Amino acid sequence: MHDSPGRVVVITGASKGIGRSVAFRFAEEGAKIVIVHYDPDNEASDETLKELVKRGVTAESHRVDVSSYESVDVLFKDVISRFERVDVLVNNAGITRDGILMRMSEEDWDFVIRVNLKSVFNCTQVVVRPMIKKRSGRIVNISSVVGQMGNFGQANYAASKAGIMGFTKTIAREVASRGITVNAVAPGFVDTDMTAALSEKVKEGFLQQIPLARIGRPEEIAEAVYWLCSDAAGYITGQIIHVNGGLYM
Repeated sequence: MHDSPGRVVVITGASKGIGRSVAFRFAEEGAKIVIVHYDPDNEASDETLKELVKRGVTAESHRVDVSSYESVDVLFKDVISRFERVDVLVNNAGITRDGILMRMSEEDWDFVIRVNLKSVFNCTQVVVRPMIKKRSGRIVNISSVVGQMGNFGQANYAASKAGIMGFTKTIAREVASRGITVNAVAPGFVDTDMTAALSEKVKEGFLQQIPLARIGRPEEIAEAVYWLCSDAAGYITGQIIHVNGGLYM
């Protein structure tokens, strides 16, 4: 694996927020970028795609339900048939459906687990086969500090993100001998649409717990992701990199 132009990078949940920032970071090296989203419309993804093209890279956008194995399989077969490989996979797709356990519906539990955790299984299993044949690859899964600490009213979200951590370590062991690294980045409180929906009181409560006393930026998460996909991190696998301003140590 080399930090050279032409790497094929697939990023899920990439129409905005952290995923968009990851795409912009890879654009700096001239990568071929495939952004995947499942927004109700293409407005955000089109905006991201337009910016990527403006930066002079080959980029495309696909609206895919990554919780569906069949849909993911079709997507990656198409990408590999045209680009011949996938060098980097960033599993970033994620949602929340908050509520205390006693009031959480089975539907909200299942939905979050499918989108946040099953999607990681789907995308990783499909992409790891061609990576094994190539004997190289980088996979980075986006977890969360909540997966380590837990959070009131987020049993489904915390379970999905903790599951990503265990999945990351296991797959890292399984594919390390084939030259593939698998790591996770666990963001803390980051300025995205997801956190923007929180009340000012909740935001203030979070900030009081963060030693650096500020909210994180999506670009700071993207830097950690990019580094894990670089030659500089070639001897790092099975790790959870916490980027949270000290919220969890």
